[in-house]
Amino acid sequence: MGTSEKGLCKGLEGTRYMTKEKWNVRQLLETSGSYWKACTLHAGVSLAIFTLIGDDCIDGDEIAGRSGGDADGVKRLLNALTAMGLLTKQQGEYANTSESKSLLVRGSPDYIGHIMMHHHHLVSAWAQLPQAVKSGQPVRQRSSFGKEEERESFLMGMFNLAMNIAPDVADQIDLNGRTHLIDVGGGPGTYAIHFCLANPDLRATVYDLPSTRPFALKTIERFGLADRIDFMAGNYIDDEIKGSYDVAWLSHILHGEGLADCQTIIRKTFSVVEAGGLILVHDFILNDNLDGPLFPTLFSLNMLINTAHGQSYSESQITSMLATAGVKKIHRIPFRGPNDSGIISGVV
Repeated sequence: MGTSEKGLCKGLEGTRYMTKEKWNVRQLLETSGSYWKACTLHAGVSLAIFTLIGDDCIDGDEIAGRSGGDADGVKRLLNALTAMGLLTKQQGEYANTSESKSLLVRGSPDYIGHIMMHHHHLVSAWAQLPQAVKSGQPVRQRSSFGKEEERESFLMGMFNLAMNIAPDVADQIDLNGRTHLIDVGGGPGTYAIHFCLANPDLRATVYDLPSTRPFALKTIERFGLADRIDFMAGNYIDDEIKGSYDVAWLSHILHGEGLADCQTIIRKTFSVVEAGGLILVHDFILNDNLDGPLFPTLFSLNMLINTAHGQSYSESQITSMLATAGVKKIHRIPFRGPNDSGIISGVV
């Protein structure tokens, strides 16, 4: 490295530390062991500890009895969850906090335990990250989602997350005058549902794998939209997309594929959108230097571990894909979702 290059690197590092506190031993150790907290939370959800407690205030022995677990092991878990602020403990009796009761008790409308179980199922693969980095190959194939428990956690987890984001997205995107939306890779159709709820004249088609159909139809029926939202079975890589639409929604599907397949998906979508129609891409979007924001960089590693070619993409990469397909008036909508998701819009 030449003198000028060394100077450049030093300058960049100085810029990095202007916006972030320097690492120290405590921070490094906290980060290194942070999976302990995650695994403790996962155990609480997996063993239904929060659900077993419910509205009660009960001692550890009774919780162990309800869970069928070893009394000592259960009490250690309860104490750790209490230390994390997820339970309260008074005179040996445990209770849910208001947040745990809302978010971690099955049956609650705000329950998000499914996405946590999806994270739990990924732990063993993440432990093999060095192998994935060294080989450039996934250590966990998508076929592993064929297990019913893992597939349910994934689908329901995506539903949990989308339910928290979709209403805000539907409020911020103007679909006035649009009549038919296709939700490509839409899973249970959560976004299609909320776009239709926000736009009474809009109907939608959810396009996804045949195995997703039962869950999607059940969810659509739950919202009373079976007369406005239908389901089309297909694989957006191998199959064509049929029909004609004036708006297309592609949420969190590009990151699962390589550049060539992403271009294929966008080309196929472009082909079924009418002139003047909208194409909207929602994903975890990297900056053009590919080194931030944090969550999209970590998610790109998650794709390395779990998929053959998936990765997080930058705004310029997604814009280029759209432009190559013929999309015009491409711009980023001023929306920032949890974990730095963003939306890029274009006109056919």
